[in-house]
Amino acid sequence: MTWSPETPYDQLPPLPPSEVDLEPKVVLKAAIEARAALATLARAGQLLPNPAVLIHAVPLLEAQASSEIENIVTTADELFKHADSGGGDHATKEALRYRDALYAGVESIRSRPLTAATAALICSKLQGREMDFRAVPGTRIANPATREIVYAPPEGKERIREKLSEWEKFVHGSDDLDPLVRMALAHYQFEAIHPFHDGNGRTGRVINILMLIEAGLLDEPILYLSRAIIGHKNEYYRLLRAVTAESAWVDWILYMLDAVRESATSTARKIDAIRECQEHIAERARTATTGGRDAQLLAVLFEQPYCRIATVVERCEVSRQTASTWLHALVDAGVLHDVKVGRERLFVNHEFLKVLTRPE
Repeated sequence: MTWSPETPYDQLPPLPPSEVDLEPKVVLKAAIEARAALATLARAGQLLPNPAVLIHAVPLLEAQASSEIENIVTTADELFKHADSGGGDHATKEALRYRDALYAGVESIRSRPLTAATAALICSKLQGREMDFRAVPGTRIANPATREIVYAPPEGKERIREKLSEWEKFVHGSDDLDPLVRMALAHYQFEAIHPFHDGNGRTGRVINILMLIEAGLLDEPILYLSRAIIGHKNEYYRLLRAVTAESAWVDWILYMLDAVRESATSTARKIDAIRECQEHIAERARTATTGGRDAQLLAVLFEQPYCRIATVVERCEVSRQTASTWLHALVDAGVLHDVKVGRERLFVNHEFLKVLTRPE
C-alpha cells in the first residue's frame, strides 16, 4: 500500500522493518558513544552526596523541556517555585503533570513490564484526566504554520489496540538489537500509532526514559533528554515524517542516538556543576549559622531550589523558630534569597537555581 499523508495509516507495518539494515557500522558506532555517555552520567550521579537532588531536579527540567516541545512554555523558575504545591499558571501545571507522569511511569515499571497500559497511565497523568485510546475517526496532524496535513494515524480503537500490542512485543523483543536502537524504533512507532487524542508526544518521551531504565542503562530518570530534542525540534519532526514517507530509518536512529549522547554528556556536566555548588554553599552555610552543620538542612536546600520553613521543621525535626532563624541567617549571609509568594515566604537557593537552568 502506498502511503498518503491524508489517508489513515491503517497498514502501519510492525517492527522491526525487514527491508532495512538497522545497525550499519555508523549506527553501531553512534550507539557505543551514546552508551559510554550514559555510563559516564551514571558514575557522575553516584558521586553526588544526595542522589535525591537529581531525582527531584532533572525530572522538573525534563518536564519543562518536553512540555515546551508541545508549546506549553513555562520557566524553570516557576516550575521549581510551585513544585511541591501544584500551583502556578496553566503552563506550569501542565509541565508539573509531566513530572508526575514520569514518576508514575517509573513506579509502574518497577513492578511490571512497560505496556500500552503504562502508556495510558502516563497520558492520563499528563492530561489530568482518564485517557483512553482514540475511537473517533478524523485525526489529522498538520504543519502548524501552513496547516498542510502531513500525517493521518491509524483509526479505530481495535486497530490501535492491535498496533499497540505489536509495539509491546517489539519493546520486549528477544532479538539482538541494541537497546538504544530499540528505543529509537519504538519511539517512532508509538508516535506513528498516535493512540491518544492528545499528549502523545510527551507520553512517548516519558516512555523513552522508561525503556532506558528497563534496559539497565539508567537507574533513575535523570537523563535530561527533551532539551536535546527541543534544540533540534524541526529536525525531529522532519525525520519522523521521513521514516513514514521514505523508510529513512537510519537517519532517524542516528538522530535519537545523538540526542541521548548529547543529553547524557550535558547532564553529567550539570551534575559536576551541582556538586561544586553544593560544596561551596555548604562551606558558607557552616560559617553563617549553626544550622549549616545540619546535614538534613543542606539536603533540603538542594532537593529543590525553593524551600519553606515548614519543610525545614519537618525534615530537621526542629522548632519553627529555629528553622526560621537558620533560614534568615542564610539570607543575611547572601546564601539564600527570600521571596513572598501569596501568604507564604520561600527561601531560594539562587546559586543552585542558576546552575540548574543554565545550558551546559
